[in-house]
Amino acid sequence: MDAIALLLTTVFHHVINEPNIEAGFARFEALTDRTVAYDLFCQTVADGVRDGLIREPVRLPEGALQCHWHLELTPAGVAAARALLHGAAR
Repeated sequence: MDAIALLLTTVFHHVINEPNIEAGFARFEALTDRTVAYDLFCQTVADGVRDGLIREPVRLPEGALQCHWHLELTPAGVAAARALLHGAAR
């Protein structure tokens, strides 16, 4: 499974909401039980945002004193994850 497919299917099934990208990366690796290069993870997230599959992960919620890092799929990302999961089920 390529990096974007792994990211999309993981975020489809799990919440990744952490204080920063490093903690988000650690959570991703724990959820997938795979070793992924940090640089590849960062590039994959950036590609997902660029391609409209993932919302911007750095958030400053109203009333918060600091940003947090949250991976969330866009509707296009949800459709892509479902297509990947449906294809894997065959």
